[in-house]
This record gives sequence, structure tokens and C-alpha cells, in this order.
Amino acid sequence: MTAQQLPASTLIGLLGAWSDATGPAYRALSERLRLLIADGRIMPGSRLPSERELTDALGVSRTTVASAYRELRDRGYLTSRRGSGSVTALPSKVGPELGRHHAPGIETDGLYDFTCAASPAAPGISTAVTEALEGLPYHLATPGYHPQGLPELRAEIAAAYDARGLPTSADQIVVTGGALAATCIAVRAMTQIGDRVLTESPTHPNSVDAIRRSGARVVAAPMSPDGWDLPLLEATIRQTAPRAAWLVVDFQNPTGRLMPAADRQRLAIAFARSRTTAIVDETLFELALDGQEMPPPFAAFDPSGVITVGSVSKSFWGGLRIGWLRVPETLVARILDARASMDLGAPVLEQLVVTRLLRDRATILPERRAGLRERRDALAGALREVLPEWRFTLPGGGLSLWCELPAAVGSSLVGVAQRNGVLLVAGSRFSPEGGLETFMRLPYTQDPDTLRHAASLLAASYEQLTERPAARRTAALIA
Repeated sequence: MTAQQLPASTLIGLLGAWSDATGPAYRALSERLRLLIADGRIMPGSRLPSERELTDALGVSRTTVASAYRELRDRGYLTSRRGSGSVTALPSKVGPELGRHHAPGIETDGLYDFTCAASPAAPGISTAVTEALEGLPYHLATPGYHPQGLPELRAEIAAAYDARGLPTSADQIVVTGGALAATCIAVRAMTQIGDRVLTESPTHPNSVDAIRRSGARVVAAPMSPDGWDLPLLEATIRQTAPRAAWLVVDFQNPTGRLMPAADRQRLAIAFARSRTTAIVDETLFELALDGQEMPPPFAAFDPSGVITVGSVSKSFWGGLRIGWLRVPETLVARILDARASMDLGAPVLEQLVVTRLLRDRATILPERRAGLRERRDALAGALREVLPEWRFTLPGGGLSLWCELPAAVGSSLVGVAQRNGVLLVAGSRFSPEGGLETFMRLPYTQDPDTLRHAASLLAASYEQLTERPAARRTAALIA
């Protein structure tokens, strides 16, 4: 396959102020290129400008560029192909320091992992599995394919929507292999190649990747410091006429913002006027940590035009890999047609487990929320002590803090922190269109002591990068 050429002008824009006066120029250039490749802003398989072309564009010596390229080859981030020049790659034994996304199976012992906003299993999983196994023999006499999901699970999910004031029948539920699979199915069903899909910025990067790989064009609307900019969203809808929109309105990932009921109604009206199908992710709905009353589901404001994505990955355990779609009755057949080209149903045993967990949610989830609240407060307190210049709004729920740094050093901090034992994802990864170098997402899913120590190492890393005088605060917390 022919490598895609990356123009020198584009690469210079991505490099930004890469020069490091404290070390060799080639090493600073190599490290900046490595971070761009690791962060996903230069995709693997891209052909970089020739050494001569980049030398002329940067105004540096040929030796600087040649040495930087050689170091990238030695570290596995660049390969040389006959007729293709220097092509970007990821090392064969990729480490989580790459910062694009959490990579299950990678050895992280001894490292503090801030790359994955997901918790260990909630209490009650083992009991639910034991009970599910007792009901499994009945299903072994069947083929085991359930494209819409087990009836008993769909009934439990529908009842939960009923309890929230959104009348729902089991026939409106389609069970999937997780929330990301549900998003892929909904986007495939509701869009064609080249259609526009509106998203927030920042937002969940894997979902944006899935939307783009479906052939749709992503239109990102920036969020304001206080949450959703409704006038901007309405103007974007009018100007771009998106076929669909993908939003997270309950403790938005990564900002933790909760959209008020009045804004949901206003935005639902805007979508209805433009005939835009809203695909709303509610996977964090159950994680309200401060006992606050939750707004009605977004679909309550337009039951015939909104598709809702749900999951148990955040509330119970990601290892179950069970999600679902709540679909308007008129769209169920369309969703099932789209689903048929992707898979034939979610695993039966896991569906039986989730059915039992949903029946016991009233006893399981309070303990889950209490633990997350303690962890959130521990991380927030540690950051206020050792990184007081980092700004964040304490979220009322969800799984992470969205921190604003005083300087645009997010991608550089990823590399420095990794060398100090802390794994991060740069804020730019959460931007569909680039930028957000002054932000960092920090999940609070580990135990409080671990979070406090990780914060101290993060502060030390930031100090090394910016030469800030924070040694006393950092040393005090480590002790």
C-alpha cells in the first residue's frame, strides 16, 4: 500500500516550537516527532518529507534532520522503504506511553496508569456470574444468536428507562457488545459516506475514530469553560446540517459536565428542526457522585428522534462488554439491518450476568459511587496541593478530572511523565480537530493512596518540564 505523503508545511505546523536550547537540536526534533506519532497526530504509515526537504523547511543543518530520523528508526518509530522514503510506524512492542489510548494486555506493573477511565469490577459480579450459570443450560439448546438481545435483559433495560420517565418497550432495545459497538451500529444505520456528524470538542477519541471510519465527516463544536455553548451548537447545526450528532450529556467525557434539562430541551428542538438524529451516550449516567437529582434522559425531549447508547462498562465492569441502544420504534429495523453486517449478537452468558446485575443495581451502585467519590476527592486534593496552578472544576460525577495547564505542554508532559512512572494521554487526543495542548485528563479510578502518589510524580514531571519551583510541595506529598 502506498504511504500517504505528509507535506513539509503541514509537519512544520504540527512541530510548533520544538527546539530545545538545553540539549542537541536533533534530539529535540526526534522527541517532538516521536510524540506526534505516539499521540496519533501523525498517523502510522505516513511518509515524512525527505531529509533535504525538511532541512530546507526548518532552516537547520542536514545533520540535525538526518540524526533525528536515525534516532526515530532506532526506536521503531520510522522505517525506510524502497521508493517510499521515511515512513512512520509504531514499535512492535508498543508501550502505554504512546498516549493514544489504553492498551489492554500491556504490562503496567510499577507504573501509575492515567490512560484508562475505567474502574475494577463492582462488588456483586461473581455472585451474578454464579446465578447466570444456573440459567445457562436453558439457552444451550438454542443456536445462541440473539441479534436484538435476550428478552429478559431487554425488559430490564426498558424498565430502567420507564423509571426515569421515558416510556420504553423491550422491543426498542438492541443489546450490543459494549457502548462503542452500539455507537458504530447507530452511525452506520443513520449516515452514509460523506455525511456530517456533529460532536463536542473535547470528547471521547475512540468514538470519534469510529465515526470517521464509517465514512462520515466529523464536525466538532468546542465546549465553553462552563459546558456546552448552546448558541454555537445551534449555529453549527444550521450551517452544517449534520445528518447525525454524537453527544455525551451525562458527566461528559472528559470534562465531567452535566447538561441541564433546559439545555437538553433546547438542543433537542434544534436537532428536530434540522432533521438531525441525535445519538446520545449515557454510559456515565449511573455515576452521579454527590446525590444530585439527574435531568431527564435526552430522548425524553424527542422520543421519536433520539437514539440512546447505554452500557454497564463504567457502572459495573468493562470486562462484561455489554451495551445497548434505545431506539425509536420506527428505526429498530434499520438499526438491526446495520447491526447484521457487524455481528450477530452479544454473548449469552454475559447478557444473563448483566440481567442479574441490573436487578440488583439499587444495592450495588451506592457502594460504587461512594468509592469513586472518595477517589475523586483524594485526587482533587492532591492536585490542589502539589499542582495548584492547574485548574479544574470538580465534576459531580463520571470518572475523571479535566485539568487546564498554564502552558501548552500536554504532549511533552506525556513523555516526561512516562519516564517518571506515570502514564498519561495528552489532552490533544480528545480533540477531533487538534489543539487542547493545555489540557490533561486524569481518571480517578485507582485507590486514594495510589492517586496521591501518582499526583506527586506528576508534579515532579511537570517541574522537570517547566523548571517550576515545586520541589517542596512534591517532596512533602511523597513523604
